[in-house]
Amino acid sequence: MIRHAVVFKLKHAKGSKEEIDFLTAGQKLADIASVRNFECLRQVSPKNDYDFGFSMEFESDADYKFYNEHEAHVNFVQTRWNPEVVDCMEIDYEAYSEN
Repeated sequence: MIRHAVVFKLKHAKGSKEEIDFLTAGQKLADIASVRNFECLRQVSPKNDYDFGFSMEFESDADYKFYNEHEAHVNFVQTRWNPEVVDCMEIDYEAYSEN
């Protein structure tokens, strides 16, 4: 299982229609068939400058690849993410095992 998370800061004013619009559009990524346990999150820690996060899980590398190459994801990145996100950090996790 892969847990994919990205934290980000938008160029929009906090609470603005544009901010809400972006988050609503981003939540539609949950409709991609391979996405599991999608969450849209608000950052509450004062330890960083990010405002939001998206988190989701994939059963396999193939499912993650399917998501990355899916038309809806590619379109979101090109038409919303790239023009509206000013800073971000992406993290992909697998469960740790010593074996």
